[in-house]
Amino acid sequence: MKKLFFISFILFITSSQFAQVQDYELGADYQNGRRNVYGGYFDYSDQEAINIEVSVWGYAKYPGRYFIPDYTSVLDLISFVGGPTDDSNLDELRIYRVDENKREIMIPINYNDLMWEDNLQSKYRKVPKLQAGDILVIPGEPRLYSIDWLSIGVSLFLALVQLATLILTINDLK
Repeated sequence: MKKLFFISFILFITSSQFAQVQDYELGADYQNGRRNVYGGYFDYSDQEAINIEVSVWGYAKYPGRYFIPDYTSVLDLISFVGGPTDDSNLDELRIYRVDENKREIMIPINYNDLMWEDNLQSKYRKVPKLQAGDILVIPGEPRLYSIDWLSIGVSLFLALVQLATLILTINDLK
């Protein structure tokens, strides 16, 4: 019985390494006078131009609020945010905007339209010009890699072992 408790204890201790948070350091870091990496506000303004404030939400490396020149394209903005993450879905980019009638408008954008905008044969622009207050949403969903599946599997297995140990212990006490 002691041997069973000892094995359960060792398995419990070894499983705790999978429960550790793997996150970056919290706090604000001001780098080169241009990028506040963890604070969510980024200033890429141009003193010679009109500047607007836009937001980027979703699966970008540095989502947040951006102060940019009005001539900035959506592709430039994606570059400013550090690019999309591995989990992003670039076929469904969206710009949310409030028009002059206070109506909310959602403008879908395909990444291919951004890359090949000069070659588009349509007389209408498929990629709109950014306006003040726009919100660029980069959708996506988390992907699990093999190490994640291994961690989940080991955690489930160890939970079942501990449950079995508990049941055996209760049966031995009767």
